[in-house]
This record gives sequence, structure tokens and C-alpha cells, in this order.
Amino acid sequence: MGRQSTPIMSRDRARFVQRGSEVLALNADMSRRVVVDSNLMHWQPSPSATVWRKRLHLYGAAESAQVTSIVRYDAGATFPAHDHPAGEEILVLDGVFSDEHGDWGRGCHLLNPEGFRHAPFSREGCVIFVKLQQYAGSGRRHQALLGESVEWQPGDSAGVEVRNLYRQRGFPERIWMENWAAGTSVYRHYPEGVEMLVIEGSLGEAGSVHRSGTWLRLPAGTKTELQSAGGCHLYLQSGAMQSLH
Repeated sequence: MGRQSTPIMSRDRARFVQRGSEVLALNADMSRRVVVDSNLMHWQPSPSATVWRKRLHLYGAAESAQVTSIVRYDAGATFPAHDHPAGEEILVLDGVFSDEHGDWGRGCHLLNPEGFRHAPFSREGCVIFVKLQQYAGSGRRHQALLGESVEWQPGDSAGVEVRNLYRQRGFPERIWMENWAAGTSVYRHYPEGVEMLVIEGSLGEAGSVHRSGTWLRLPAGTKTELQSAGGCHLYLQSGAMQSLH
């Protein structure tokens, strides 16, 4: 089904000065198609010595930017208590992620609204997909969904099932999962653009095969043919791209 995907990074690690403070920009141009195979990236340190990250998208100051990352907690890892002034989204990819509000295993989805505060940790270690500073706005509900608490529903095409994770009146984002049967092929139009993370299996798009761990951002207006020869499991988010950098 074509060549394996390779990372395409717009404004990769670009730095510039704005109003006297350094602003970091990584894959910050929302008008460009971006594909990042996180398997090819090295784990980078975080402010906690036992928490590691792979940044996929970033815009802003080093530790307070809009950022999309894959994050790894070592067994016994802790992170200092902190606030989320513009919200946080977490999808647990492996292991168990915890904070003072509960324990969240593989497949759990958390939407922590503006002003949320917690002190995360992981007893056994975990890997999570995280979006920070991208859910501003008062009135958002706090959401914590267990992996199997939302049933799969028939999707818009044969061979596709959908699990809706988040949609709230007054806010633009839609977040959902898709489960594709082997041999599925779908034509899609994304008027507002879309972000995807391949969680399991592989996805064919634009002549490339994107394996598990690949993050894609397709800009507004994208029309594309998607395929999965062996089946796949996807995370998707749409609706917020116009408010990001």
C-alpha cells in the first residue's frame, strides 16, 4: 500500500522572539499537512526526572505552550501538582495513569477543563497521549470516561465503528475513536481539518502507510482516500484547529 510514512515537520524546532520572550514553534502551521511517526523520535526529559515526552506540536513558551505530546511515566513516576489554565486532554495508551481523582487504565479518556489542578503519578508506569492549553473556555465539563464505558456505534462507512468521546454545546471540538475492519477503504472530506493518532494497526493515506504511533494533522478542506489492509484503531479530533497556532 505504498511507502512507510516518514516525519514531516513544519517549522521544526523553529524559535523566534515575540515581545521580549522566546516562543517555540513545532508543527505550528495549521494550513499544512503534518505526519509524525513518533516511533522515530527519542524520549526527551520533562520537568519531572521520571516523566518523558515526545512533542508532536508546540506553540508558545517552553513549559506553558499549546502542545500535543506522547508522554511516558516510568514506574513510580510522579509529577508536581499543577494547574491547567487552558485545559488538558489525556488518552491512556498503555498502563495506568493516576492522580488524586482516580486511576485510569488503557483506553480511558480525560478532559480536564480550564483551571483544573492535579498531581499526576503512575505506580506501574504508563504511556499517554496529551493535549495541553487547547481547551480554554469557562463552562466546559470535566470528563473521565473508562475505556469500555462508551459503546461502539456503526460509522459512516461499511467496516467502520465509532466511539464518541467528547462533544459539548458551545465548544467547537469533536473527539472520537474509530475501529476499522481489515480491508476497509473510505473517502473522507474534512472541512475543518482533523487530527489522527494511529493507536493500533496501520492506516493508508496519500500513498503512505502510517503505522501505530503515527500522528497526522490534515488541514481544513482536506479530501482524501483512507485505507486499512489489516484493520486499525484511531483517535480523531476535529473542530479546534482554527483556534490553534
